[in-house]
Amino acid sequence: MSDDIITVDEFEKTRVARFHKLEGSKLPMLDAVIPGCEREIYQIIGKGVGEDATQKAAITDNRDFNVAVVRCAPGKGTLHHDHETNEVFMPLKGRWKVFWGDDEESRHVVLDPWDVASCPPHVMRGFRNVGDEEGLLFVIVGATDPGRVQWRDDVLEEAERRGHKLTEHGIEKVPAAAE
Repeated sequence: MSDDIITVDEFEKTRVARFHKLEGSKLPMLDAVIPGCEREIYQIIGKGVGEDATQKAAITDNRDFNVAVVRCAPGKGTLHHDHETNEVFMPLKGRWKVFWGDDEESRHVVLDPWDVASCPPHVMRGFRNVGDEEGLLFVIVGATDPGRVQWRDDVLEEAERRGHKLTEHGIEKVPAAAE
């Protein structure tokens, strides 16, 4: 047995995320400024593809994967985007639609708690709480550095119309146009 095994105190401090202590972000991704996309994301292991530069992950050692939990009201979710890596979805509470392709209706599945879906890299995808209560969705994004989200042009344009844009530093407010 090795003498350098991590202590219980160090394990608790660096490798355990207590949900009641997590700080969620209500502006976790650019599309959250668009009605219908309001949600809170808790970054548990690594920052994944989160776009809130101020949010911290509870567990920073994210070798090979990132974990988050999404919380939102019925009818809320995310718009079309893609990643360079796999993204795995597992509802913890509520029913969730996972969609891919060009729209929400042509290609989708509805997941109940503990069902799992895995979306492949470079496929436009999104998800929505289609239940009748607040939902919790467990999400895993592959890779230590999963890259950045790629948004559809219509999402970028609508976010900017609502006063926000995505920069290399995260989500920023767009200065008001001079009158």
